[in-house]
Amino acid sequence: MRLEHFCPTFCTAPLTEADIPAIYRLCLSNPQYYRYCPPAPTVEGIREDLTALPPGVDPSCKYFVGLRQDGVLAAVLDLILGYPRPDTAYIGLFMMDAAFQGQGAGSRIVSALFAGLEQEGFARARLAYMQGNRQSEHFWRKNGFVPTGEIAQTDHDTAVLMERMLTPNR
Repeated sequence: MRLEHFCPTFCTAPLTEADIPAIYRLCLSNPQYYRYCPPAPTVEGIREDLTALPPGVDPSCKYFVGLRQDGVLAAVLDLILGYPRPDTAYIGLFMMDAAFQGQGAGSRIVSALFAGLEQEGFARARLAYMQGNRQSEHFWRKNGFVPTGEIAQTDHDTAVLMERMLTPNR
């Protein structure tokens, strides 16, 4: 997938270990997320997230990218293509820096992402949010996601799976 599909209005690039301090600052700007999805962010946890994959998924399917505006890391996106099905893209994490929230930037980014995924032939996007996190639930519902009826127990709470169809009748 071409990086410009993630959002043409932001400078998009893969994140590396050199970006960990900026990712950490962005994560710290979102304490509500970590209230529902502990533990609190750590440098080591972020380092692991850069390469974390579900079992059996090829590393070439993972995109851990940063979206920058005027040189500032505005958002991070962890995307796995072809998971859990070949026609599905899984959003493991999408987080905006608090300074960029409430301006519609997050919705513009995911809208561009969905258009790019559809252009690449994907039929659906999936993700999970932690039960009770109304801010996450509202954002994803506003962007066309609906609960699948599936839940997953984590070490800390219950994750609610959601899906959005990208192309009709696939």
